[in-house]
Amino acid sequence: MNALGLPLWRRQSQALWQLAKPKVVALIVFCAVIGMFLASSGLPDARVVIPATLGIALVAGAAAMVNCLVERGLDARMRRTAWRPTVTGEVGLAQTLLVALLAGAAGLALLIVCCNALTAWLTLGTFVGYAVVYTLLLKPLTPQNIVIGGASGAMPPVLGWAAVTGDVSAFALVLFLIIYAWTPPHFWALALYRRDDYARAGLPMLPVTHGQRYTTLSIVLYSVLLAAITLMPAALGQAGWIYLVAAGALNGRLLFLAVRLHRQYAHTLARRVFTWSIWYLAGLFAALLFDHYWLIPFS
Repeated sequence: MNALGLPLWRRQSQALWQLAKPKVVALIVFCAVIGMFLASSGLPDARVVIPATLGIALVAGAAAMVNCLVERGLDARMRRTAWRPTVTGEVGLAQTLLVALLAGAAGLALLIVCCNALTAWLTLGTFVGYAVVYTLLLKPLTPQNIVIGGASGAMPPVLGWAAVTGDVSAFALVLFLIIYAWTPPHFWALALYRRDDYARAGLPMLPVTHGQRYTTLSIVLYSVLLAAITLMPAALGQAGWIYLVAAGALNGRLLFLAVRLHRQYAHTLARRVFTWSIWYLAGLFAALLFDHYWLIPFS
């Protein structure tokens, strides 16, 4: 036991939990579950929702652990991530990899057995896209890493939709586009106030390679693109006035902060943009869900 009286297994379990990035996984699961409910005219079958949610969460957590393993050298050079157990040595590398593989395999098994093969394949593709393509190839090589690699992060509502329906509709792809356009301004805001960290680690994030002004302008432009894409659910007849009012308010706040950030940069404002973007995405998908069941009665 350590000084706090915690047994070794307890400390290692907590360390592995931290490596799974539970806050990130919670947002992924939230968007996936919204996709499940939006795919149903009534309430989706709990026999699908529960295992699909658990399966997606397990694979997402596994991808996060692999990400931490691969980036442990970079993490050691960044103040934001130097505390991670893969850096401090609280858990072994082989142990972390084993747990990640077991969690990922269990998640995929749940999706195959309780949902369908399409959901399992899409989830596996998302895992490879994030843990391998983004982490190993895109992130250390190009300042467009977030733009290209954002495809993996935009998949959760598609996974949820596929789990319930067994296919991918045009509306599911619109949900994908919303998160895909949301990802760059979200992460660039973080990269702005963590610029020194990324520069120290040698990562070509946009604020490092192109500077502050270029990045804040990019955030404004992507926020405008995002606002336009969020109109598509209504254009497809999948959302009504409740969603449009909520989307208008959320987009208005995001655009206001983005323009203000571009005009008069400050680290505190960049942090505010980053934080608001999380509430923005949660609020947008919650509005879609509320609007869906307001317009479509339970069956």
